[in-house]
Amino acid sequence: MALLQIAEPGQSEAPHQRRLAVGIDLGTTNSLVAAVRSGMADVLADENGHRSVPSVVRYTPGCSPVVGHAAATGSGDSRSTIRSAKRLMGKGATDLVDSWLCRHYRFDLDSGSVPAFLTADGPRTAIEVSAAILGRLKHTAEAALGGELVGAVVTVPAYFDDAQRQATKDAASLAGLQVLRLMNEPTAAAVAYGLDNEEEGIVAIYDLGGGTFDISLLKLQRGVFEVLATAGNTELGGDDIDNAIVQWLMDKACIERLADENAEAAAKVYARSLKEALSTSASVDVDWRDDAGHHVLCQLSIEEFNDISRPLVMQTLKPCRQVLRDAGIDREDVTAVVMVGGSTRVPLVRDSVAAFFERDVLTSIDPDEVVAIGAAIQANILAGNKAGSDLLLLDVTPLSLGLEIMGGLVEKIIPRNTTIPIARGQEFTTYKDAQTAMALHVVQGERELVEDCRSLARFELAGIPARVAGAARIQVLFQVDADGLLTVSALERDSGVVASVNVKPSYGLSDGEIENMLRDSMKHAGEDMQKRVLREQKVEAARVLEALAAALQADGDEHLDAEERARIDDLVRQLSDVLQHSTDREVIRQAVHALERGSGDFVERRMNASVRKMMSGQGIDAMDEAVGKARHEACTSDP
Repeated sequence: MALLQIAEPGQSEAPHQRRLAVGIDLGTTNSLVAAVRSGMADVLADENGHRSVPSVVRYTPGCSPVVGHAAATGSGDSRSTIRSAKRLMGKGATDLVDSWLCRHYRFDLDSGSVPAFLTADGPRTAIEVSAAILGRLKHTAEAALGGELVGAVVTVPAYFDDAQRQATKDAASLAGLQVLRLMNEPTAAAVAYGLDNEEEGIVAIYDLGGGTFDISLLKLQRGVFEVLATAGNTELGGDDIDNAIVQWLMDKACIERLADENAEAAAKVYARSLKEALSTSASVDVDWRDDAGHHVLCQLSIEEFNDISRPLVMQTLKPCRQVLRDAGIDREDVTAVVMVGGSTRVPLVRDSVAAFFERDVLTSIDPDEVVAIGAAIQANILAGNKAGSDLLLLDVTPLSLGLEIMGGLVEKIIPRNTTIPIARGQEFTTYKDAQTAMALHVVQGERELVEDCRSLARFELAGIPARVAGAARIQVLFQVDADGLLTVSALERDSGVVASVNVKPSYGLSDGEIENMLRDSMKHAGEDMQKRVLREQKVEAARVLEALAAALQADGDEHLDAEERARIDDLVRQLSDVLQHSTDREVIRQAVHALERGSGDFVERRMNASVRKMMSGQGIDAMDEAVGKARHEACTSDP
């Protein structure tokens, strides 16, 4: 007999009708799908009992793609068997430079800025490869749950930028999945541990997967998960440890390269088996032979394996130091360290992280499954299956977002590590008299100059009423949604004209660009600030020259004799020369002040003449208004 469910007052009249939603961990090496059943989140197994699916897709001519274990273990053209496609999500052709993918695959670079793997069944983009994996997970979930999904929470690395997040959404859409939300992988792990253990305090989420590394600091308190800071390396993971072991094998065999891609793939599989064996053993016997007949017969100890992998593990501790600095906390403030990702099973990884944070690390939830479980918990809430849930997720922006202003400077609107979703505005104005349009350039990065940041989008606000410079009021609004996607809008307050853009760039950041941007911003902080104040002084000097030129052209002959005009022209030449050749802010500032002093009498005469003209034929009541208007025009049009 089926059990009946009784609804509490205010709940659904049909509580047994659950909306089927899942959490998906779309990984570089392996992917998983999980769901909440009977109040517990668990990873769903496919028809063969496999709980994880290798993120591998094999293409053959005229056939449907083979996904998962069959693709990873079966024979076939290695160049048509695509692995680690996640590393190219949202990336452009220029990002292939120095990428290890170039050594394993051929690419079609003629169809546009998005590179496509050349397979036996034609070109396939990283989005299409990911869609095939997501489609397989969707099939597994619907078979296990016995119904159609209403949506999924799909996880992404915390350092995925706008383009990479949008590419993930596109892949899900191509697979027929409704994305309820994109969720940072470290945040998903925090959800799993936070709900299960009711942890409070500051938690470090150390996530070392197959192809990416993320470290996040999260503040957990009474159901609120707030990301304080994030850092990472988009090009570092367990795959790199496997590659290091392959290189060790090649060194032992005294060979410089393997025969072909199939030999390289087989060597990586063998290297991975050695790594996994050493996670639980002090040594492992090595009996490796490649297709060319080279043979390695020896023993690999845990000590030697640690020497091989230590340089890579130490690289992960640099972002750990960075997040502590960004959050403004000390190591002793961290109350727990959660290990995520299969590569955290390596003893050296756990020992190094424990030593760094000076505390034991948490591994009670399977590190391969914790992200999918957290995503499933969030999906269950978003689907409306957990009434009254007080779970709140607060992610952060990984890099600052801002606008280009005069002088090629960056005005940051949303600083990095700002909690999202967020909407933040700032008011700007026109630079020139009678300016009727404004070009807006949206940028991302930590440096002070536009040339050192990443361009995201450009758009134009037209129809601004023609007024003197500085009179228009233009409100620019930046909005970042819960998925980290950006919308920028501009509104001229008096006229009501508006323009906006959704930031969906066609390609993502180049390899390691995010971490390089953060490192460069700290390295060049003092230099950047000096450049900024110099640029600001140059912008001010150019404004003075432009305003004075307009004033002289309008009525310079009327208010100046030849000697006065020559003196002002000489000061203008001096400032122009200094502006062009000097890099000393103080020298430029003094030249500006000299020109302002030298043209002071001219400015005063113009103001008086303007007042007399405005007062002609007017009553005494209009005097205050006329004087105020004249002063405004003199101050905004002249130096």
